[in-house]
Amino acid sequence: MLTSTQLNTMLNLQDGMNKKVNPQWLTAGYSYLRAAMIESVEAIEHHGWKWWKAQKLDLPQVQMELVDIWHFALSHLIIQHEGDISSTANAIEKALLGSHTDVIFDGNKINFSQATLVENLELMAGLCVAKRFDVALFLKIVEQAEMDSSALFSQYVGKNILNFFRQDHGYKEGTYIKIWHGKEDNEHLVEVLEETDSKLSNYADRIYQQLEKRYPS
Repeated sequence: MLTSTQLNTMLNLQDGMNKKVNPQWLTAGYSYLRAAMIESVEAIEHHGWKWWKAQKLDLPQVQMELVDIWHFALSHLIIQHEGDISSTANAIEKALLGSHTDVIFDGNKINFSQATLVENLELMAGLCVAKRFDVALFLKIVEQAEMDSSALFSQYVGKNILNFFRQDHGYKEGTYIKIWHGKEDNEHLVEVLEETDSKLSNYADRIYQQLEKRYPS
């Protein structure tokens, strides 16, 4: 289960990135759950669902979509709590401790603990259309996609920090260097995540520092 420290780290990172995009993001009216719905459908595509053609499960891509969904979900939850990070973290913790396994949707009680990964992705997409996000359902999907809370945390933080790093090094201005010593920045990020202990209290700062060391001067 996600710890209080991990939740606060992720929420603060999300708030910080959103402020980089728009300092007034809390009142801008962005449809974060629409974005989460689109990502849910894309995850279904990466999983494969078409009975009329051969398809292969692309689990890494499904996992990547889940990390993107979590970005949008956290943004939605922060808005629900009027920008109060502590209150948002407490609400998520409370939802996780409740550990419910069903939701009421379209008048039906759906037990997501008995559903398949694709069925749960479909349910999450439907809830997002209805402007609802269920944290317990999301983490069940994460589990079904062969991730755990530690993997979700490290991948989320890594992607967020790389976005910060790009912005700080001229991404918007077009001066950012994406290939470092023959490898893309994403590849360097994977290596940094493998080398860095996610239990460190300054985990996010450490990732940024390690990227800084690798970036061409």
